[in-house]
Amino acid sequence: MGMTMPSMDLWMKAAKEHESAPQIGMYLFHNGVVRRSPKAQVRGLGGSAEPVTGMFFSYDKEKVDAAVADAYKMEGIYYIRVWLNEGELKTGDDIMLVLIGGDIRPRVVEALQYLVGRLKNECVTEKELN
Repeated sequence: MGMTMPSMDLWMKAAKEHESAPQIGMYLFHNGVVRRSPKAQVRGLGGSAEPVTGMFFSYDKEKVDAAVADAYKMEGIYYIRVWLNEGELKTGDDIMLVLIGGDIRPRVVEALQYLVGRLKNECVTEKELN
């Protein structure tokens, strides 16, 4: 059983009270959840067609911190908050929540794609259960 995801409303309240708020023109959330379709199948890589019933999820905190620090170096990015679940999760459970705040939409979208990609490809371990 995983952890309880934090409140997006409370995250937004904190973000808008943060010292960086006057520089920010857009906030963007990513909320990843455990899906029933196997990752390999969704990405067109073949693999099992058996539905996913859950997953084991963990992460490397040092790698996450490094990815966040690198995302802060991107132009126009002033606010980042990340929450990652861990443990045995079931279909529909939240995997991660990422909030990015920046000056303009293209930069915020790029930073969100960059950070979520780094988290998924370098920082987390996922083992799907069938």
